Amino acid sequence: MTSLVLVLVTATAAGLLSRLVRVPPLAGYLLAGFCLGFAGVEGFPGLEEIADVGVTLLLFAIGLKFNVRTLVRPQTWGTATAHMVVLSVVGAGFVALLAGIGLVTARDGLTSFALVAFALSFSSTVLVVKILEGRSDDGAYYGQTAIGILVVQDLAAVVFISASNGESPSPWALALVGLVPAAWLIRKLLAHVDAAELLVLLGVALALGPGYWLFDLVGLKGDLGALVLGLLLAGAEGSGRMGKALLGLKELFLVAFFLSIGIEVLPSGADVLAALVLVVVLVPVNVAVFVALGRAFGLRNRTAVLSGLALGNFSEFSIIVVDVGVGAGLLADRWLVVVAVSVAMSMVVSAIVNGRGLRLTRWLSERMRDQDPARITPEDRPVDTGDAEVLVLGMGRMGHAAYDRFRDTYGMEVMGIDNDMAVTRRLAKDGYRVLEGDATELEFWHRITTAHTVHTVVLAMTQHDSNVYALERLRDSRYTGRLAAVVRTADQERHFRQAGVHAVFNLYEGAGITLADAAAGEDGDPSYDGRR
Repeated sequence: MTSLVLVLVTATAAGLLSRLVRVPPLAGYLLAGFCLGFAGVEGFPGLEEIADVGVTLLLFAIGLKFNVRTLVRPQTWGTATAHMVVLSVVGAGFVALLAGIGLVTARDGLTSFALVAFALSFSSTVLVVKILEGRSDDGAYYGQTAIGILVVQDLAAVVFISASNGESPSPWALALVGLVPAAWLIRKLLAHVDAAELLVLLGVALALGPGYWLFDLVGLKGDLGALVLGLLLAGAEGSGRMGKALLGLKELFLVAFFLSIGIEVLPSGADVLAALVLVVVLVPVNVAVFVALGRAFGLRNRTAVLSGLALGNFSEFSIIVVDVGVGAGLLADRWLVVVAVSVAMSMVVSAIVNGRGLRLTRWLSERMRDQDPARITPEDRPVDTGDAEVLVLGMGRMGHAAYDRFRDTYGMEVMGIDNDMAVTRRLAKDGYRVLEGDATELEFWHRITTAHTVHTVVLAMTQHDSNVYALERLRDSRYTGRLAAVVRTADQERHFRQAGVHAVFNLYEGAGITLADAAAGEDGDPSYDGRR
């Protein structure tokens, strides 16, 4: 119990301190792990297991929100593949240089240098997703591209590890295709689960059961199984609620992951120096290659910089790959410590840099060469509202009805925005002017180009927080037209009225009035007593 209390108190203090100095809390957790490790604290029993569960839940949650179509985009698989090749070549040369000056062991030869460089070409899935979630950009185009790149990297690492161990997956791995029909049944079940505690329990059971355990049973990486199951459930009714329900538990368990990295590493002074040099040189190269490849594959300057900064770190998979190399006799034992320290250092640096990433992104983007809009991939081009007079954010039932009213009754030009591609495609076939976009992402507001013809914006998204976020971004852009919003409670209505929203419609209050009118009879006679 003593070690448990000590770890918890140290982690909490480090997290609070990091917030005071305005750096992401996970940087504090990593440093707390280092302090505990140097103090000889081994952590409490079960710390590693909790950390593993945290990573598994994280990958499951990624799958729930990930768009599988992203993997077939050249911006994803092309960037990931080219980046691994370039970093492996450049990194091998640099590691050889370090060996030449005696900073690292030189007896392993060029093959070992290439293996170390290959390991350091991976980016941290845990850290990158944490960065994206912190900005609410895990669904943004650059966020989905970055996650897609991580998935490709993780697959490459799994293939390497399997090949190096000389162990092929069990023939029973083919039976995992049975998860496809099973996922169909789970999707049906999800639609009927609304209790928060049951959603958490079901999410953990799915991630660890048919996700992790089944894949591990047939010789595949268990974490990969959690990701795959999440992908199979993505877009299902209730999957979004499950992801939100798991958020707190996942965040708590991930603290154990960052703590365990620091606690397990006990480097010498020479190891720290070698790791520091690797981070100082290869992390900027890492970012630069991602940015250059992003531009080459048609990303906007801003998108390329955002994804490059997020991916500019070393991965927990780097440690696993090097560990496999040490076990196979391809690397000296010292490399495991050096790479582990490099990974931890790169995470701290990346967390701090991305904590101020938006300002740095703007500064870098403004100094890059202008791009030909025709060469930018269509999904990343500015969102043009054209001659629209009314902008409806959220094309659910309320947004849909508002769109029809503005267009049919008042004869106005209307543009609808919704983050569900199925919705936008269906409405487009019916003749509506709609665009796919997520107004809860900061990146959406950097892409949108609104003509001066827009004089009314309707906030009709299902989540109040989403409408609040959109309102804040409109204020930031100095929008001065009329605003209308849908609310569900008196507190929400009060908040919007105080914020200067011109028209606020309380969904339940309005429904109650309509219900009462309907109950009063078709002629609306208030004296109707229900007996005729």
